[in-house]
Amino acid sequence: MTDKDYLKALRIPTKEKPLRVLMSACLTGVLCGYDGTANGEYPSALKFLSYDTVKIITFCPEEYSFGSPREMCDIHGGTGDDVLNGTAKVLTPTGKDWTQGMITASEKMLKVAKDNEIEIAIMMDTSAACGSQVIYDGDRFSADKVYQIGAGVCAAQLRKHHFKVISQRDYASLEILYAKIDANHKIDDSKIDHHEIEWYKTYFKIKN
Repeated sequence: MTDKDYLKALRIPTKEKPLRVLMSACLTGVLCGYDGTANGEYPSALKFLSYDTVKIITFCPEEYSFGSPREMCDIHGGTGDDVLNGTAKVLTPTGKDWTQGMITASEKMLKVAKDNEIEIAIMMDTSAACGSQVIYDGDRFSADKVYQIGAGVCAAQLRKHHFKVISQRDYASLEILYAKIDANHKIDDSKIDHHEIEWYKTYFKIKN
């Protein structure tokens, strides 16, 4: 089942039984980014906060393990799945090995998801923790930074345990969710998910 098919099959939530959504805390404006900010403002995610038919559960895995502010970190030698399998590492630009701390954070995020019986997770893309579509392949601050298709450690952990994860850039999928929580929302069919944009297809040499 694709993510979109899963979202279309979700129940219609009510005020009494709202849709349970796990969200990267920074997407809701929590100042938990590496530099003590919320990493910008994301209207596509903030929109969910205005509905009483959705229950938002927030969590920042990197703040949980490393505090805020903190160094940035990226995955070296693979993706989040590879970190969980022990074949890749999470390193900071100064060489600190944060692999175990990130795995611990992913386990905590999984517990939060299970305890709250979440139905969907919306997470910050490109993050070594929360990325779901695209992450960096090594240090993002290098002169020749490289992107790769894959999930961060925490998104990979959730998917490993059968939770659906999308990003704040998956606009088509978010349209389906808006319609689920708001009976008056008309889906904008012009919206597309991140893996459907031209940059993604060109960068990763994906043929239509």
